[in-house]
This record gives sequence, structure tokens and C-alpha cells, in this order.
Amino acid sequence: MQYVQQILGPMFDGTFVTLEMFFATIILSLPLGLMLALGRISRFKALSSGIGVYIWLFRGTPLMLQLLFVYFGLPFIPGIRLTLPDFQAALIAFVLNYAAYFAEIFRAGIQSIERGQYEGAKALGMTYSQLMRRIILPQVIKRVLPPVSNETITLVKDTSLIYVLAMNDLLRTTRAIVQRDFTTMPFIVAGIFYLAMTLVLTWGFQKLEKRYAAYDE
Repeated sequence: MQYVQQILGPMFDGTFVTLEMFFATIILSLPLGLMLALGRISRFKALSSGIGVYIWLFRGTPLMLQLLFVYFGLPFIPGIRLTLPDFQAALIAFVLNYAAYFAEIFRAGIQSIERGQYEGAKALGMTYSQLMRRIILPQVIKRVLPPVSNETITLVKDTSLIYVLAMNDLLRTTRAIVQRDFTTMPFIVAGIFYLAMTLVLTWGFQKLEKRYAAYDE
């Protein structure tokens, strides 16, 4: 127990980096995903097709490859040669990746709304923005909560990939302690940390789902 108390300080520091990446990704990728979803169902073929290619690209390649490309690859591309700090590079890769997944979730949610509601809103003289804001999106939020919950929990675990950029997140800190002390106890503590984070998220989304389900009663 004394040893666990000794390693908790560095592991809490690593957890802070993990949570910082998690919250920054969620805050940026959710609205970006919604905008991409609206563009994906747009009548403008060029816009819809371009977003379709973007979604295919980021969902079809590993997140780790995207991380490595943004951090190590961009500096070598002629005309770009962009070198980013590790946190910014990781954040860009995470946001672009998760926005693609959220875009498909939102698109499916929007297209699941009955066509009659669109026609009824138009008959009332609502603009497209009013239709989305007042009628469609409130229903979409309720319908997409389960898949958004799954992706959000997956994001907590995916943040461990930033160790490849030598960022001192929870996993890299844990690995350093294990290599230093030759014990597996830090792995167990890290597992408890990740389980605690996913437990809080699961509880929060269950509360949201119950809240929205109450309106159906």
C-alpha cells in the first residue's frame, strides 16, 4: 500500500494529461461532427462527396497512423513543412478522427427522423435552420446518445495512443514506473484509473438517456 501511495502522484499527473486530451477532443469533435453530418446530407454534391471522402479516409485508417503522420509526416511535405508541438499534433489527429465517426452517427440520427416532420415544418413556414434547431436536432440528440456514449468511452482508451509521441499521459507514466521498479502493480493501478473514468462516463450517459426517455412517457 505504501508503494501505491508513492506512485499515485506521477500517475495522477499522467491522468491529467489524458483527461486534458479527452475533453479537448470531445469539445472540438462533437460540433465538427455535427457540421460534417449536415454537409454530408447536403444537396450540394461536391460538398457531400468531399465530406464522404474525408469520413472514409479517417475511418479507414488507424488512429495511430494519423497521429504519426500529423506529428512526423507534415514537416516533410513540400509546401507545408508544418512542425507542431506534441499536444497540438495529437489533438488535431484525434479531433479529425473522432469527428468522422461522430459525423456518421449524427447523419444516421438525422436521416432517421420521419420525412413528414420536415414537410410539416416547411408547411408552417420554418426555415432550414429553424427546422433543425427546434424540431430535428432535439430528437436526434436522444437517438444518438447510445452510439455517442460508446465512442466517448472508446476515446478514453484511445488517448493512451499519445504515448507514441512521448507525451507523459497515464499509460506512458505507468510504463516508465514499471520499467524503473520492475513490478506490475502500476499496470493494475492504471487499469483502475481507466475503469474509474469509463465508469463516470457510463453513469453520466445513463442519466442522460433516462432523462430523455422520460419525455416519451
